[in-house]
Amino acid sequence: MNYLHRSILLIAVFAVIISCITAGREGSAGTAGKVEIRKEGDGFQLYRAGEHFFIKGAVGWSYLEELAEAGANSLRAGPRLLDEAHGLGLAVLVNLRMGAERGGFDYDDEDAVKEQFDRIKEIVEENKDHPAVLMWAIGNELDHIPGNLDYNLKMWDAVNDIARMIKEIDPNHPVMTVTGTGRPEKLADIIERCPDLDLLGINAYADIVDVPDWLREYSWDRPYAVTEWGPSGHWEVPRTRRGVAIEETSTEKAVLYRERYERVMLSDPWCIGSFAFLWTSDRQERTHTWYNMFTGDGLKKGTVGSMQYMWTGEWPENRAPEIESLTINGMSARDDVALAPNSTNTARVVVNDPDSDALTIEWELLPEPTEFGAYAGQGETKPPPVEGFIRSDENGNIRFDVPGETGRNYRLFVYAFDGQGNAAVANIPFFVTER
Repeated sequence: MNYLHRSILLIAVFAVIISCITAGREGSAGTAGKVEIRKEGDGFQLYRAGEHFFIKGAVGWSYLEELAEAGANSLRAGPRLLDEAHGLGLAVLVNLRMGAERGGFDYDDEDAVKEQFDRIKEIVEENKDHPAVLMWAIGNELDHIPGNLDYNLKMWDAVNDIARMIKEIDPNHPVMTVTGTGRPEKLADIIERCPDLDLLGINAYADIVDVPDWLREYSWDRPYAVTEWGPSGHWEVPRTRRGVAIEETSTEKAVLYRERYERVMLSDPWCIGSFAFLWTSDRQERTHTWYNMFTGDGLKKGTVGSMQYMWTGEWPENRAPEIESLTINGMSARDDVALAPNSTNTARVVVNDPDSDALTIEWELLPEPTEFGAYAGQGETKPPPVEGFIRSDENGNIRFDVPGETGRNYRLFVYAFDGQGNAAVANIPFFVTER
């Protein structure tokens, strides 16, 4: 073979290799990786690369290896996590940030709306062929304005314009917008003004059980995914006489995650899956323990185990401790505990471990914040703890001193650690007052 023929052959082989690589990339996000929704029977099914795909996901930005190990197949996050998620075998519901009226965005400002449209178009064009992309989520609860104020209907027009644009440049991935459950009549506005949405993303907490009936009441005719759900929201729980929200224990939350998943996600044929909230450890919203599924040092709470069971049918090899009760002077959180300033009182936690692991108990006393974020805990930080409040500590019982300032609410937190990477958490609020 002469030099010319050898060179031509090498060029041809190189071209074939490049073609295969390119085809592989395109196939992963093109026809082979196409995500579609099909109407089947009285419900809907999601398919990815031709295979049935029920969304088993979480909202978060950390502990992604643990998420994959727990049996999840999806993550709701921004585009920056696409590569990491793909490396772990996780598909991504890609959040596309939209300006919200609660944050000062004006949907009457045509220039701002156009600039937003162009920004999102650029993000979609840049990421549409990434093999981890599952679907696109346009905005988050754009209809919600603190105080339950009316929203600008042009907002839905902007959402639909973006949905139409995405479907033109990326026909391989469905498009949704994400809304909460407040003001249920808004569903009529979405139906009228957003015909180009493929499905709806819904954030719901204790009222998640009402979602199927809500959709049918307002004649929604497309599928939905529960894009955020978990414990009862701090706006949905009982309160003390002084207005302090009573938080469920991590053990109670673990039970609720399972019950709500079975009752809605596994029962409603219109639901194509969900994203549990919140697969992280560093969010302060009302408390530092309310929504996080991990402790601050990365230990798993019972909600992680519940989701692993729902996703795989198997519990973790070692399960989190379980808190049975937490009391102060024999009173629970619902007893509206009031304590005298500078008094000494007794707190008791009853906790067990499913694996009979030896438990370590720790306590923390925090003042209740007096100001909270207007939306989603924005700007909230964990208050500095009260130091040196414990007088004695023995077998899950402590004697502790109450601060001397009257007229303030506090929360006494307890943490149970099993030494196997798991924890249980509870707190009880009390008010300091002269009797």
